[in-house]
Amino acid sequence: MNLFEEVSKDIVEAMKAKDKIRLEALRGVKKEFLEAKTAKGADGDLDNDTAIKILTKMVKQRRDSADIYTSQDRADLAEKELSEVAVLEQYLPKQLTVEELEAKLKEIIAEVGASSPADMGKVMGVATKSLAGLAPGKAISETVKKLLG
Repeated sequence: MNLFEEVSKDIVEAMKAKDKIRLEALRGVKKEFLEAKTAKGADGDLDNDTAIKILTKMVKQRRDSADIYTSQDRADLAEKELSEVAVLEQYLPKQLTVEELEAKLKEIIAEVGASSPADMGKVMGVATKSLAGLAPGKAISETVKKLLG
């Protein structure tokens, strides 16, 4: 079962359970998935890789919103955003630990032959593709800087 079907099935379960937060988050996901499926140039299919990219983007947006709400002393809104993040993260692959991320990035650095901070672009190009959905872009970039610096 692909992610689109899984989300659709979970929407029905959330409705039956009257889980308002989960239902709202999943409806937002389904909306984004449908837009991606019907976008100009799309073939009407949504593969899991694209779905994971969409979910990752949605998680990042909600975390950013939560940070803004927290800085403006709106804990109620921040809590809502973070509870939606928790729902969305259930559909993402398990995130890499700091040690696992460093190990993978060391492999990528050796693979592309990077040796200085000037080679960061080469490393980031490969790293963001191969680690998509497994680690946040910010964490990848900071770790690459540390390893090359």
